[in-house]
Amino acid sequence: MASSRPRLHYLNGRGRMESVRWALAAAGVEFDEEFLETKEQLQKLQEEGHLMFQQVPMVEMDGMRLVQTRSILHYIADKYHLFGRNLKERTMIDMYVEGTLDLLEMIIMHPFLRPIDQKKGLVTMARKAITRYFPVFEEVLRCTGQFFLVGSQLSLADVILLQTILALEERIPTILTAFPSLQDYRTRISDIPTIKKFLEPGSKKKPPPNEQYLRAVCKVFLS
Repeated sequence: MASSRPRLHYLNGRGRMESVRWALAAAGVEFDEEFLETKEQLQKLQEEGHLMFQQVPMVEMDGMRLVQTRSILHYIADKYHLFGRNLKERTMIDMYVEGTLDLLEMIIMHPFLRPIDQKKGLVTMARKAITRYFPVFEEVLRCTGQFFLVGSQLSLADVILLQTILALEERIPTILTAFPSLQDYRTRISDIPTIKKFLEPGSKKKPPPNEQYLRAVCKVFLS
């Protein structure tokens, strides 16, 4: 763990590591990646005691091996000032992040549904986004008129919400039709220099899951 740059251990795909990539990129932090391609690579990490709960994602950072996605995100947010200016802001950010991650988890798992269940799963995602999650953020943005969700600076809540919006728009391009404040928000957060760079071709942002990624997941975790 001599490198000063964070090193991410995961497959070469989105999964539960993509939010970590987003958070680091939004903070302007360069990072390296160690891609798992075989079950043996995962077993080696496990046998060497590098995975506290025998699972990835794992991030080597600041002399530690960080596991559990939310814990990794909290550490990054704390270190790089993405967690607000006081306890009240931090708590609001945390609530927004937790709610958004519930929706994002549905997106992450959708490609692994049986083909017969994927259409139903898409309808469920859209319904929950439109009726449960997006109205909360639309109301916050409309009522406060703020640039960011919480306070006067970019936070983890903004990063995870934008990630989730863009991932949903890949599947349902019209998902924000009824949410004009979120449409404006998506545009302005996407234009923040560090995020704009991450959204450009050639960045470490991963593409939507394809058959090759699904096969890699099965090979590493299920073989």
